[in-house]
Amino acid sequence: MAVRTPNCPPTLQGNVVDDYHGHMVADPYRWLEDLGSGATKAWIDAQNGIALPWLEQLPQRPALLARLTELWNFPRTDLPLREAGQLFFRRNTGLQKQAPLYRQSSLTAEPELLLDPNVLSVDGSVSLAAWAPSPDGRYLAYALSKGGADWAEVRVREIATGKDLADVVRWFRFSGIAWTRDGEGFFYARFPEPPPGRVLEAELRDHQVHYHRIGTSQDQDRLIYWRQALPHYFVGAGVTEDGRYLVITLHHGTDQKNRFLLADLGDPMHPNVGAPVVAIVDEDIAELAILGNEGPVFLARTDLDAPNRSIIAIDTRSATGPAGWQVVVPEGSHVLESATIAGGQLFCQYLVDVASEVRIFSLAGAMHGSLALPEFASVAGMGGRERGDELFYIVTSTLLPPAVFRYDTVTGHVTALDTARPVFDPTAYATRRVFCKSKDGTDVPLFITARKGLVRDGSHPTWLYGYGGFSISMTPTYRNDLPAWLEMGGVFVRASLRGGAEYGEAWHRAGMLEHKQNVFDDFIAAAEHLISAQYTSPSMLVIEGRSNGGLLVGAVMTQRPELFAVALPTVGVLDMLRYEHFTGGAAWVVELGSAREPDQFTYLIRYSPLHNVAPGTCYPATLVVTADHDDRVVPSHSFKFAAALQAAQGCDRPVLLRVETQGSHSYRPTDRQIIERADILAFVADRLNLTLEKCCSAPADQ
Repeated sequence: MAVRTPNCPPTLQGNVVDDYHGHMVADPYRWLEDLGSGATKAWIDAQNGIALPWLEQLPQRPALLARLTELWNFPRTDLPLREAGQLFFRRNTGLQKQAPLYRQSSLTAEPELLLDPNVLSVDGSVSLAAWAPSPDGRYLAYALSKGGADWAEVRVREIATGKDLADVVRWFRFSGIAWTRDGEGFFYARFPEPPPGRVLEAELRDHQVHYHRIGTSQDQDRLIYWRQALPHYFVGAGVTEDGRYLVITLHHGTDQKNRFLLADLGDPMHPNVGAPVVAIVDEDIAELAILGNEGPVFLARTDLDAPNRSIIAIDTRSATGPAGWQVVVPEGSHVLESATIAGGQLFCQYLVDVASEVRIFSLAGAMHGSLALPEFASVAGMGGRERGDELFYIVTSTLLPPAVFRYDTVTGHVTALDTARPVFDPTAYATRRVFCKSKDGTDVPLFITARKGLVRDGSHPTWLYGYGGFSISMTPTYRNDLPAWLEMGGVFVRASLRGGAEYGEAWHRAGMLEHKQNVFDDFIAAAEHLISAQYTSPSMLVIEGRSNGGLLVGAVMTQRPELFAVALPTVGVLDMLRYEHFTGGAAWVVELGSAREPDQFTYLIRYSPLHNVAPGTCYPATLVVTADHDDRVVPSHSFKFAAALQAAQGCDRPVLLRVETQGSHSYRPTDRQIIERADILAFVADRLNLTLEKCCSAPADQ
């Protein structure tokens, strides 16, 4: 039997009412947007004071906490980077709060510890957000974040001595670290300093590229590029591998289209960092992901006249624009998800019904091979030097933890660099790909993982996960907590919904702006398919999503509350009328729309989770999860939604809010990740009456 539902006290309601184009919309929990107020902090403490003790006393939590600790406890290596003849990579031995950064002189040499972020804070709240060694191997520039926030500060370490210099670069955000070849400094992007007391929620605008010279203070940094007329564009900066060019890109918010600008730095060892920036493409006409260059000719991945994307060559000396661009690898029937130049070859990752396939081309576009990959696998990253002799890549699947491989571009030999695995037997389970029909007849891919021989009798606890937005593909990947769910007899389903990039730009656009309801219809169709195919029933169906996926869960649980037993909206965008007022929210308008526009307000209010909570409705048992340092999707979204849902709940199913302290949108130290997932799994187990020892029925057709 489920543990008795905790009682959450009612949240104070204010009398704020907004006029949206003649429509009066109440916002009684507006006061929870003031993240620094004493009243909001007291409310958070009260919510956590109810949720955390209740979750901790759930009967399955101790066993789940122990099992998740076992499942996390195996070595994990990130994608290596070769610089100055050395390999640089992060590696977690298993239960370290964060992965330290190492340097290795060769594949067989003993790794040397360069930076251990675990010594920077006792609780792991200071995280290593970005890092880049200088091309000459003298320095390491690294960015630190407090609570995992998007804001970070860049420091510089002298590698030979292990000592930090006095350099500090502040207000670094949504940026890489791009060294000049002489190793004397780096380009980076920053925002102006936010108003005092509003660091976590202030609107982001005026992204700028600066150059920092080693040994100087930040107030001496040189402003390289600032497009004042485009305040809501994000700017990126990178230096070509040959050190000759500074590449600048401009994106209107999260729009995939970008502008392409270039500065000729001249002699790479004596770069002119103040060289004029010249626009190569100064319109938002297409995605142009720059891959590399041979002198002034650049290779790029693009969707210009190619919704599934192609590879093109851009001669930056030509004045003809797109008419003069040459197609190197033409658009195919499958979407080109990513591409990398390594060892003088072009590695193109395609999604074939959402599973990865990597084809190898010459730089002139002749295909001459492919990488061997497991069935239903995802390539989670590729990297290498354009003029090197190797490609590093990561392979994962629902049942395969991320593993690093090295492909020798000369011999074609593949070496596994990371073969560690958790204490878990994946051979007892299988993944299958099926398609369900959405409301309008669109085929939606689902990857279903369960014990082999599962009897489909409608009885199985089933966890449905989705995202559906921002051109982000939802491919088969591993989750450290997944084995525990499978061992409870659970079925895990990942849905690849419209709004992502699984089938190219057309698939993306079919799930954005006025078409966003398609995403929710796809997810609902997935749930209905799992029920009709007798994997599960509404009383055993769990839905989860993060960020834009939190919006997904909030929307479908308010549209079809009877369809789900448990809902898990995590760090979600839940107030669609006010999201653009905070941090980077204005950047999402190109994807979601704005309530400031009458026609867009009309469709936003129809699905906005906060505004579609109906009093007296029996909603699924809900655990709303957020973090106090989330400066991407501010936690007030979750606060207001939880308060509204608690007030409206028409049955005894619990509605709880769990606020992670010293955590952010996507960061938790390892121990906090384990605890959070144990709480979530225990909540689900309690509502579905599951035990960790539960096993499946006798074999039959899955």
